[in-house]
Amino acid sequence: MSTTGQDFLVIGENIHATRVLLQKSGRIAANEQREEGIVFVDEDGAPRHLRIPEEEKHSQPYQEGRIKHVRLAVQIAMAGAEPESSTARSYLRTLAQRQVKAGAHFLDINVDEISTKLDDQLEAMRWLVRELAPLGDVPLSIDSSNLEIISAGITEASKAAGTRVGPPMLNSASLERIEALDLAAQLRGPVVVTAAGESGMPTDAEERVLSASRMVEASLAAGIPLDRIFVDPLVFPIAVDGEYGRHCLDAIAELRRRFGTEIHITGGMSNVSFGLPNRRLLNGAFLLLAIEAGADSGIIDPTVLNVQRALAADRTSRSFRVALDVLTGVDENCRAYMKAYRAGELMP
Repeated sequence: MSTTGQDFLVIGENIHATRVLLQKSGRIAANEQREEGIVFVDEDGAPRHLRIPEEEKHSQPYQEGRIKHVRLAVQIAMAGAEPESSTARSYLRTLAQRQVKAGAHFLDINVDEISTKLDDQLEAMRWLVRELAPLGDVPLSIDSSNLEIISAGITEASKAAGTRVGPPMLNSASLERIEALDLAAQLRGPVVVTAAGESGMPTDAEERVLSASRMVEASLAAGIPLDRIFVDPLVFPIAVDGEYGRHCLDAIAELRRRFGTEIHITGGMSNVSFGLPNRRLLNGAFLLLAIEAGADSGIIDPTVLNVQRALAADRTSRSFRVALDVLTGVDENCRAYMKAYRAGELMP
């Protein structure tokens, strides 16, 4: 429950080509043939193993100990070679279904890092929408930095959208691509509008509010009602600047005051912890602060970041208080946080 009295709306973020598994994680293991792969339990409860192709092992992410598992699964599935293709399709469906079962109201999909070639990105977006839309439990959220890719995904998703699920979400529109609002208006579905400026990212709360407000007004002028607008004030990593958390929270509070209870306020909540250890602690604490400031939605992985658990956090615990100091800029350069982490004093 958000401060507006409405259910907190989760935009499940985990079907992104950017997503990474560490090679040292328990989700990477060898099969009986000693082939390295991603282990998972499929929709029917059966253990599965998605083999990592040899060519992937020459990629830079792999050499750095990271596996871009969603990108890899999409590429293997689209290649069509069996049995790997069927296993990869099952893996993608399992990722989606896990998020829905954990409470996602939308499934955000992004294929930008599938390739550097636009034609490949367009093909991958259309393919992935066709693969996930038939799951039919929640609408898709079509996400990209390229409006042409968004349009391709929206078109494909609209074909599959039924009356029970509703139209897809458009993620996102901003001042630098305000024409996306025309597509959102035609779609008659929800749209994420961001606080990005016409030529760059906001530097403080005031710039966030100014740009986001212009986008809200433009959305209303395009015929999009407040209850279909999701404002993303942009969550930046506090490891880069200790003021980023406060900037975002202050912007959330002002946007809620300015536009009332009908509009939705969302954001990529886990962005706040990039570059820091014990991310679940920081993400949960920041989600709580964002909800208290006025957010009623989040672009999160609900299988990892549980809203109810965040709301029930023990504010008197040392872990929460240390996290709070980081998120509000009190702990300069995260020094106290890192000291407590190294001393083993922080619990998730």
